[in-house]
Amino acid sequence: MSTPNKDIGKVEVRIKWDPSPHGEPDIDLDIIAATYRAEEPYGSPAYLVHFDSRSPDGTITLNRDSRTGQGFGFDEVMTIELDRLAERYGRVVVGVAIQQRGGRKTFGEVGSTVVQIREGYTTLVEDDFAGVGPSTAAVVGEFSRTGSGPWVFRADVRGFDADPDAFAAVMGNRASGV
Repeated sequence: MSTPNKDIGKVEVRIKWDPSPHGEPDIDLDIIAATYRAEEPYGSPAYLVHFDSRSPDGTITLNRDSRTGQGFGFDEVMTIELDRLAERYGRVVVGVAIQQRGGRKTFGEVGSTVVQIREGYTTLVEDDFAGVGPSTAAVVGEFSRTGSGPWVFRADVRGFDADPDAFAAVMGNRASGV
């Protein structure tokens, strides 16, 4: 799905998943947002926001972080305030990565996964990662703008076979993914 949505202000990225079965290592999914400079939208990210971090200007914040998937509702939530992001930034790519501490896990091996990106009550994208089941990480969408124009969202679920560090380095490349 690649329906563009224009003039996006503030969004919430949410993921949920089932905890691992009793006796198995914990399953930890993480939301990662990579922010790119307007003059270099496909270069290296200006900065990343993920577990234990937030953007330097406070416009991207991880509000809830789960290391197990236990609990009700969405386990991990990130807020992205695009309307406050400085004009020097022209692109934000959002992804989800599975921590590989307890051994290799793919989306196909994690129960009841859901990612949702919402602006207010409007769902921009919702996906269960079924299309990227053999992957260990996935881009779920990107926001972009030209100059001081409106932000545009494009849903783009693409799988990667990479640990979170390697994924963060390539998630915003022009022709990446499996």
